[in-house]
Amino acid sequence: MSAPLPDREPVDPARVRALPPHFAWADHRLRDHLHLLTLEEIALLFFLHLAADRNGCSFWADSTIAKKLGLLEGEMVRARQGLLQKGFVAYRFPLHQILPFQARRR
Repeated sequence: MSAPLPDREPVDPARVRALPPHFAWADHRLRDHLHLLTLEEIALLFFLHLAADRNGCSFWADSTIAKKLGLLEGEMVRARQGLLQKGFVAYRFPLHQILPFQARRR
């Protein structure tokens, strides 16, 4: 396996997700934490799961993500900020990284 390109390195290499044995699109433990998220955050998190490579990274532009989700770009940016604050994703322009699931306070 070849090394990732420098611009495709995960934002947080120490926290690259590993797929659990029960993996099915997204870690099923997320369902018990959806109540912590807004609908926009849920939509963005699901989109990022679908767009992510094996390291959980994706490079989609904010405007494109917003358009695909039927959101205004500002709504998408607020959703990302919420996911960042709640520890679901890491972000460094233009890279989104889905972080591994960890038990979160309810």
